[in-house]
Amino acid sequence: MVTIERTQTGLRIERNLLKVLKALAEYLDMPLGELVEGIVLHSFDGRAPFSADTLAKIEQLKDVYGLELTADDAHRLEEK
Repeated sequence: MVTIERTQTGLRIERNLLKVLKALAEYLDMPLGELVEGIVLHSFDGRAPFSADTLAKIEQLKDVYGLELTADDAHRLEEK
């Protein structure tokens, strides 16, 4: 185990993306913050953070919560 110090943050995130992340964290039985940490750390190392089974669950959750955004949209988002 590695000892760390966490901090509270005021992260703003697209509404449906947050719904999918929260549902995925619940499905994986982990706190949302730890899920985000894992995604970011895998990304920083150039590694995929999810197994094929988890990716299939993410697709289901995207359908449930109406998330249509993709990585191609990442730098083209504009708030209302």
